Amino acid sequence: MNSAKSFDPAPSRKILLVDGHAYAYRAFYAIREMTGPDGAGTNGIFGFIRMIHRMVDFVNPTHVAVIWDGGLAPERLNLLPDYKADRPSMPPELDRQIEEMWGFLDASNITSAFIPGIEADDLIGTLTHQAVRDGFSVVIASSDKDFMQLVNDNVGLLNPTDKVPRIWGVAEVVEKSGVLPTQIVEWLSLIGDSVDNIPGVLGIGHKTATELLQKFGSIAGIFDGIDTVTGTKRRESLLGSKDILARNLELIRLHTNLDSPVTLQECSRQDENPTLLSELYSRWGFRSLLNDLVIPPLEQSVLF
Repeated sequence: MNSAKSFDPAPSRKILLVDGHAYAYRAFYAIREMTGPDGAGTNGIFGFIRMIHRMVDFVNPTHVAVIWDGGLAPERLNLLPDYKADRPSMPPELDRQIEEMWGFLDASNITSAFIPGIEADDLIGTLTHQAVRDGFSVVIASSDKDFMQLVNDNVGLLNPTDKVPRIWGVAEVVEKSGVLPTQIVEWLSLIGDSVDNIPGVLGIGHKTATELLQKFGSIAGIFDGIDTVTGTKRRESLLGSKDILARNLELIRLHTNLDSPVTLQECSRQDENPTLLSELYSRWGFRSLLNDLVIPPLEQSVLF
């Protein structure tokens, strides 16, 4: 087993990067029926707000940004036209509620960003790279396993599927995959990713991919030592998949050098706008959130 270190960042500046659509979907399907005073659905909005509040309370970041998908990357579609083709279209009701979520983020003074034609993963990767370079620690909130490739001593993952909240570090990535974060792109390239409709090498599953990378270190190392790979069928499958692996590496490796529409400074946590939030919570019928809202006396007199 590779040596690993749990996530324990030293920098005092910490940015929380939230995979916006992932949490919007999760919130929408977690609460099935909930409507506001006007009869419009509010289940996703309410769940999303609660998730954001819990994440911020747990991570206690100095900077926060929610990053949204701007579409599928054209270069990935050129490599694999069926890339993410099996994903169902967004329900129109969720699409409507996401616009309301943006309103909540704006009233909360939480930065929200996307780039047209760019996947959220790549913008998160870019902001992560910039933050580490500038001395930040980073927590990425997402269940997407592609983000494991970014984990290091200053980058951790907050996975919403964990029953008990924790931030994954290098040790947790190794525990999950058996390989280091620096090997995750090659590990996923070998096994493929059914969620993204990326086929892997025939006959190579999680366990075999882990064993190969633990022994040879990389895909290049596997081919350098192909004669020592056990099993004729396995060797033939690997040798016949060189083009597939080269393509998968390009598909799975996150882009970290984009022109970001927001700066790290713009992601600094700011005080929320209680007047705007009060108006939104009242319109949505969120009494519990409204009761928890702290409104300064002057604003209370204006509102009530």
